Amino acid sequence: MAQEFFDIFPLCSRRSHEAVGPGAISFAASMVGITHGPVLWIAEQRQNEHLHPGGLIQFCDPGRLLFAYGKTHMDVLWIAEEVLRSKSVSLVIAQLSTDIGLTEGRRLQLAAEAGRATGLFLLPQGMGSNAAETRWHCAPIHDCNNSDSTLFDWRCIKNKSGTTGQWIVNWNDTAHHINLVAQTGQRARQQAQAG
Repeated sequence: MAQEFFDIFPLCSRRSHEAVGPGAISFAASMVGITHGPVLWIAEQRQNEHLHPGGLIQFCDPGRLLFAYGKTHMDVLWIAEEVLRSKSVSLVIAQLSTDIGLTEGRRLQLAAEAGRATGLFLLPQGMGSNAAETRWHCAPIHDCNNSDSTLFDWRCIKNKSGTTGQWIVNWNDTAHHINLVAQTGQRARQQAQAG
């Protein structure tokens, strides 16, 4: 199961991917943390909530982040496509409020391939493009028995390469990588054996 996870994470470069769910921003922050070089984060101006760079200090140097805002959904897609193609960043993250059409999704895939970059599109629940390489459902996990507040349930719900699955992960901010975490029952057995 662990090998399957590391076969698809970190996300395949030269492709666009999607994340949905209440933990999608943390998923994106983890991607920023494991990549190198500048990262462009794009959002629609009309969104009520905007990411503050200082909120990502656990994951990366906020100085690596560039922010852009589009007036409309199509502006955000256009900015993402142009920057993916430009070879100027390794990762483009776009927060969207509506779905990506098939034509736009294909254009984003072609741009990511041409620019040798990774695109990650954060979408509302239930949305997604058939052109995306992978789609992830991401949710935080509250565990009363664990003091770790960074547990997440990541489910790869679509993968053009075939591997899908569910993994419990946490962010290791010291080493700047993702740790796979044992399931709740396994954690309880490990704690009992250790203590």
